[in-house]
Amino acid sequence: MKILYILLILTSFSMFSQSPKINNHLYDGNEKVKKEDFLGAEVNYRLALSKQSESPKALFNLGNTQYQTKAFDEAAQQFYRTHKFSENKTDKHAALHNMGNVYMKQKEYQKAVESYKSALRNNPSDNETRYNYALAKSLLEDDNKDQKKNNQDKKNKDQKKNEDKNEKSSDQEKQDDDGDEKKNKGEEPNDDKNQDEKPNDTDDKSSKKKNSDARKPGQLSKDQVKSLLEAMNNQEKKVQDKINAKKVKGIPVKTKKDW
Repeated sequence: MKILYILLILTSFSMFSQSPKINNHLYDGNEKVKKEDFLGAEVNYRLALSKQSESPKALFNLGNTQYQTKAFDEAAQQFYRTHKFSENKTDKHAALHNMGNVYMKQKEYQKAVESYKSALRNNPSDNETRYNYALAKSLLEDDNKDQKKNNQDKKNKDQKKNEDKNEKSSDQEKQDDDGDEKKNKGEEPNDDKNQDEKPNDTDDKSSKKKNSDARKPGQLSKDQVKSLLEAMNNQEKKVQDKINAKKVKGIPVKTKKDW
């Protein structure tokens, strides 16, 4: 298991000509760091910087407190400014080493390698920096291998997808060609769907018969018409019978006189 040796160097920077007020703020800040009151310490270091904005010691200590509170972007800025304004290699080495630690926390291994390499230029004998540099290089190589593998997997996946697409398109073109060939030979393409949709003659005749038998609203059925005609004929027959009966009664009967 790889262990990252994080080195937060609490060095005594070369004393610049600073006012007593700056030193007081730095002292108060350092005391709060011992109590792990990092936010309170940050206030004191910022007060020191308000008196002298390019104080390497105030910048470095502010970067350390921000590192402890996981404000890594801000901490990297303070270490960069510390390196910029420092006048000796020892102070530059400390700033670059801690800048490398920030990048390791953010898993920006390429930047970490460059920071540790620059730190070693200022102090080649520092074992902690050498260890962190070797570890950063190893993690960077692993990261590059993983990235390369992921890119290859994505490339293979896209290639397989395109091959499946082309194969599907080729199958469709083959089906279309077979259908055109059958049409040219006078054959109907074997299409189950079309067969299912073809109308059935028997069903069509049955449907027409049903439609002819179905009567419209207000129209008499055949049976009703037949019954009505029979009733009319019977009625007409009765009337005719009555008329004939009356005619018979009206004819005088000639009788022979027997006297």
